[in-house]
Amino acid sequence: MSDKPFTIYVVEDDDWYRKLLHHNLTLNPDYRVEVFNSGEAFLKQLKNKPDIVTLDYKLPDRNGEELLKEIKSYDPGIEVLIISEQNEIETAVKLLKAGAYDYITKTEDIRDRLLNVVQHIRKNSSLKTQIQNLQSEVERKYDFQSSIIGQSAPMKKVFQMMEKATTNNISVIVNGETGTGKEMVAKSIHYNSDRAKKPFIAVNMSAIPKELAESELFGHEKGAFTGAANRHAGKFEQAHGGTLFLDEIGEMAPELQAKLLRALQEREITRVGGTESVKVDCRIIAATHRNLLEEMKNGKFREDLYYRLFGLPVELPPLRDRDKDIIILAKYFVEGFCKDNGMAQKTFSKDALKKLMAYQFPGNIRELKSIVELSAVMADGDEISAEDISFTQADPVTDIFDEQMTMRDYELRIVKMYLKNHDNDIKKVAQLLDIGQSTIYRMLKREEEQQD
Repeated sequence: MSDKPFTIYVVEDDDWYRKLLHHNLTLNPDYRVEVFNSGEAFLKQLKNKPDIVTLDYKLPDRNGEELLKEIKSYDPGIEVLIISEQNEIETAVKLLKAGAYDYITKTEDIRDRLLNVVQHIRKNSSLKTQIQNLQSEVERKYDFQSSIIGQSAPMKKVFQMMEKATTNNISVIVNGETGTGKEMVAKSIHYNSDRAKKPFIAVNMSAIPKELAESELFGHEKGAFTGAANRHAGKFEQAHGGTLFLDEIGEMAPELQAKLLRALQEREITRVGGTESVKVDCRIIAATHRNLLEEMKNGKFREDLYYRLFGLPVELPPLRDRDKDIIILAKYFVEGFCKDNGMAQKTFSKDALKKLMAYQFPGNIRELKSIVELSAVMADGDEISAEDISFTQADPVTDIFDEQMTMRDYELRIVKMYLKNHDNDIKKVAQLLDIGQSTIYRMLKREEEQQD
């Protein structure tokens, strides 16, 4: 919380009533109370931004309604309590609509009413401060350089694209293998954009049963299906004003793709079992480990939805292509793990780092984190040795030589390993191995013929 004392300004021209309000409010030692006998005297001190102003509705020099508008125009966060001799409902409603927090009449129970309202405002103020502090922590957490670790050339390109994404509301498609940090990229874009104070809602399309996916995205009305006891707001409504992250968009069923396309085009959804259209405003960030262009060509992903989603592309490189980022991330993970578990900080030996650098990391960053944390537990001293590092699966580079094969078989094994690591992207594998795409097709076809 702020060190600034909770300040209340009392604006009242009646000397007796001014002293009464001051006396009652100063019974709480946590309140700093200042009094003013005119609107003009008060306005000169408005720059100090009190937390609450108790405002006499009928001042000799200024109209209470005009003063209320000036206060709210200067700082909407200052709460105003109107104090009036008249119990006029129409006037009270008008002032409440203009931004007054409450309308209190000068009756015998004013003391209790006033103190209760002030206490309530203070609690709300404390809650707002906590929320703002948490929001600031979240924004710091998702700062590009602190949330996404890396200094390699491929990651610098990622940062450049993310930076562009924060300045507008264009749709973003994040492509990368499993474990590369696609959701972290989406969160970082959201929390560094002008939608940061609105919700970030994530939904993994591969984790939702097909029969529930429509309800999960668009919501449902009471009685829409067995078990629908109440109206349910879907992810689109929950993300209103903020960002909706559709992870593994390539796993979405064709019939749901059509409904998603309509929602994106019309900016409105219809809950399952309902007829009413609900307007929604949320930025879409989609992610996939699949090649959506190939999926589209193969008829597995709608062409119109593809072009609707395809805005700013962010291509996340696999960890094996990020050079010394492996070392940077390993040191970062071990430092965090040791700190979180009250362990003495551990370092990696040169052999341990060489072992990490030689591994392919099919599970990418997620796998590296698990390996590093286990190695920290296994290490007896302050240094993690190569023997402390164990991989969950055999190293494909060394394992490939365990069998005696012909050169042609070795070539095929290498090509298939690369295809597996790069989501069967033949064009990319051809570039990495410096061979023609037709060569890869011939090798795969030859293997099929041999198996037949």
